[in-house]
Amino acid sequence: MAYELIITEKPSAALKMAEALADGKAIKKNNKSVPYYEVTHGDKDLIIVPAVGHLFGVGEKEKSFKYPSFDIEWIPTSTMDKNAAYSKKYADTIKKLAKNADSFTVACDYDIEGEVIGLNCVKFLCKQKDANRMKFSTLTKADLRSSYNNKAKTLNWGQAYAGETRHFLDWMYGINLSRALTLAVKQTGRYKTLSSGRVQGPALKLVVDKELEIRAFIPEPYWQLELNGTLNSQDISAWHHKDRFKDQETCKAILEKVKGKDGVVDKVDADEKKHLPPFPFDLTTLQTESYRCLRISPKEALALAQKLYLAGLISYPRTSSQQLPPAIGYSEILTKLQGIPNYKDLCADLLKTKLVPNNGKKTDPAHPAIYPTGSLPKELDEREQKVYDLIVRRFMATFGEVALRETTTIKIDIEKEIFVVKGTLTTKPGWYKYYGDHVKSKEEEVPPTKAGDALITKEITKHDKETTPPRRFTPSSIIKELEKRNLGTKSTRAQIVDTLYQRGYVQGTSLEATELGIQVVSTLGKHCPKIQDEDLTKHFEEEMQEIREEKKNEKEILEEAKEVLIKILKDFKKNEKEIGEEMITAYQESENKQNTVGKCLKCDDGTLMVRRGKFGRFIACDKYPDCKTTFNIPNTGFLKTTDKTCEHCSHPIIKLSRPKKIPQELCINPDCPGRQTEKPTEEEAEKEGSQCPKCEKGTLKLRKSIYGSFFGCTSYPKCKYTEKIANGNSDEKNQTE
Repeated sequence: MAYELIITEKPSAALKMAEALADGKAIKKNNKSVPYYEVTHGDKDLIIVPAVGHLFGVGEKEKSFKYPSFDIEWIPTSTMDKNAAYSKKYADTIKKLAKNADSFTVACDYDIEGEVIGLNCVKFLCKQKDANRMKFSTLTKADLRSSYNNKAKTLNWGQAYAGETRHFLDWMYGINLSRALTLAVKQTGRYKTLSSGRVQGPALKLVVDKELEIRAFIPEPYWQLELNGTLNSQDISAWHHKDRFKDQETCKAILEKVKGKDGVVDKVDADEKKHLPPFPFDLTTLQTESYRCLRISPKEALALAQKLYLAGLISYPRTSSQQLPPAIGYSEILTKLQGIPNYKDLCADLLKTKLVPNNGKKTDPAHPAIYPTGSLPKELDEREQKVYDLIVRRFMATFGEVALRETTTIKIDIEKEIFVVKGTLTTKPGWYKYYGDHVKSKEEEVPPTKAGDALITKEITKHDKETTPPRRFTPSSIIKELEKRNLGTKSTRAQIVDTLYQRGYVQGTSLEATELGIQVVSTLGKHCPKIQDEDLTKHFEEEMQEIREEKKNEKEILEEAKEVLIKILKDFKKNEKEIGEEMITAYQESENKQNTVGKCLKCDDGTLMVRRGKFGRFIACDKYPDCKTTFNIPNTGFLKTTDKTCEHCSHPIIKLSRPKKIPQELCINPDCPGRQTEKPTEEEAEKEGSQCPKCEKGTLKLRKSIYGSFFGCTSYPKCKYTEKIANGNSDEKNQTE
């Protein structure tokens, strides 16, 4: 039996595709536990089979650890990475089903990565030169059927070649530069995996430049005058109109002049401003808003959005567009969303209006802006629900009316010195009511007043202040900056930031460059500045766009990149030993700084350091074995040392950050007198010495950690069972760490 073979990017997409295209019921089958579906669509028999992301990756034809290396090819990911061994059964299934197929259709995500996945499946597994191509932005039945009925007769070759070029370029840069750095360190007799890349290098330089700017910052003093008083029976706070005084004597003179004096309202101004509805979400603004509103990292926001897309709840998230075309059916989506109680009345309001979204300028040839499909969610976890709510509310807000905000400025005269108080209120909510708690604005009310009203002064205070250094990048703002500079792609920027963390180049919630990160930038800037050349990276991004538009070809871009890399690596080789010594010194300094906890209170001349052993990390004195002081700490979560000491016991304070939890500053001493000591109830006390309910070999024992008291199994670390005690502040997850 001949049939058409349709290849999707993931198993969940294959199921959605089968349910959408089947005229009757889709028949599910399996090969090596890989699901595929047989369906009838019109007069055609279809088999729909999934890939599982990339089934092929770029690798060397002959493995080595030399550089430069350019002899590369597509290799099955199952042979490149043992963690991807499962992908072989997907490749085998596609290969098997391709044998009896008489036509082929690629239905992977319609973007560069999806095109490359589809191309490699068609080329290496189906042994075809081309295939039909479906284009869709949602996994809804209507969209998928329309996409199939209007499929292109060929792959999007511009998109395919641009994607392939990107993979080859990223490999050539990433592997060669990372090998060069790692081998340079090896020259010193040490081993440390270091990396750089086509986008990673410029991205790290942005973070390091900001860090150096912060370190070089010299605070300058300034002074402010604050007036606290009563105006028309309401308390107010006003500031001198000059705001910042650079000369303290001038500030003091004005303070003496107005001290103890009452004032009078000199002038009242009201200024109304329009706040236009927001643009629809592209991926970058979804990531930045998820971080601002929900404190969800850009990487996680993309992952959550991808889950919502695969569930058919939102459109494709990897888009650069800020435009919603009428073809998506605004009214139809809002009508469906009325089935969700939280949105029922809001959607009803919008459906009474002329639906015109406030589209932005950014476009994407492949997909519109992100929008909810109108399909009702069934089971979402808390964070998926939060991102879904943000997307729905943003969609509704783009159709809302202009919001109006009125700022009232009151100028108060005291001995000819003007103090100013401002308040801003929303006079017309407009789109605010749809965006809900995600709106940035605050309501600041001032008392009703008019010129000539008396002010009774309570106190006028001189504030001594200093200018503050520029802020570090956050995971959200760095992605916005990379987009602004055309570095990386909408899909890769979050991963680049994650790599900077993994390599130890940055740390903390805000991106603080480590000594290692700073030295990498300094050393490469001295010996091989082209590695971090932002303009060079942008140049190749622009050329890949020209490949996508079929204005340039893959071969000429790769040849140009080879020439650039050969020159860079030739310069690197000349200074390899010096680079290695600088890198390993920086690494040791960075490790020591990050792992130094504080002074050992037991032996006085020792230093407490974070160490790693067979059972995880712990804190110990560096004078071991003379001093055997140790402290247990959790094995998971980001740990940062601080300069603080406990006010109760003088032991060092550490800071622990864990996903989805508020960072905690904790004394490392479990017996700290400042810690609330939880005592078990009589019923709980009887548990001590009882059999562990998990392993049934150990017994329960009352223990202490930096989080508090808990019952733990005596067979730890083989058994990590724990129980909270009544009114304790520890939780099971913490104690298993």
